[in-house]
Amino acid sequence: MSQQARTWRGRHDPWKAAFFGLAAAALVAGVAWALLGSSFLVVRTVRTTGSAVPSATVVRAAGIKLGTPLIRVDTAAVAHRVEQIRQVQSARVTLSWPDAIVIWTKSRTAVFAVGASHGYDLVDSYGVVLRWAPSAPRRLVLLKSPGGSAGSLRHDPSVLAAGTVVRKLPSWLRSRVAAVRAAGPADVILILRGGVSVKWGNPGHAAAKASEMAILLRTKAGYYDVSDPNTAVTGSSGPSGSAG
Repeated sequence: MSQQARTWRGRHDPWKAAFFGLAAAALVAGVAWALLGSSFLVVRTVRTTGSAVPSATVVRAAGIKLGTPLIRVDTAAVAHRVEQIRQVQSARVTLSWPDAIVIWTKSRTAVFAVGASHGYDLVDSYGVVLRWAPSAPRRLVLLKSPGGSAGSLRHDPSVLAAGTVVRKLPSWLRSRVAAVRAAGPADVILILRGGVSVKWGNPGHAAAKASEMAILLRTKAGYYDVSDPNTAVTGSSGPSGSAG
């Protein structure tokens, strides 16, 4: 290429750069308009999935206004609002382009039966009271002497510790548990069907404690202490002199 051609090309390159700059700006403006200003990518439907919580209840709690640009929907804030529903344990919100919001929910499941006026409150493992029943379903664990009112169970460290312990139990041991007594967050006692008691202690080292129990149950003792799985103890009765 001659010196003259290189000089001519150098003079015209700024125009070429300016053209591509304007084209890029126009593209960005077009995308922004499509996402924020047009009527194409806006919320037209809200779908729910994952649990039996009524769709109308979830949609109402979500508070999403139809016609809102999808890009402006704060999915974390919507999930937080949905999780305020008593029956919902957790929620996840996703954008489904071009015009839908999908809300997935996981419903709470009753784990404990807590004595209440003329019956029982059915409570999940996080201390949330879900409903009342005249009798305790056999599949639930009786939570003994949790203390406080039903509304305070959710914030009771003892109840939360008991719930964590039960959640972490392997199925073979969970099926044997008839009741739980929690005097404190580090003092959880399991009462097995038949009256055998197990001092579990705090929720930590769940796998090690369960492994010890799998061995110790063969002794047919009336009391087990696995609060420290390294020094497990068995006996005919608990420290107070009676099993459970």
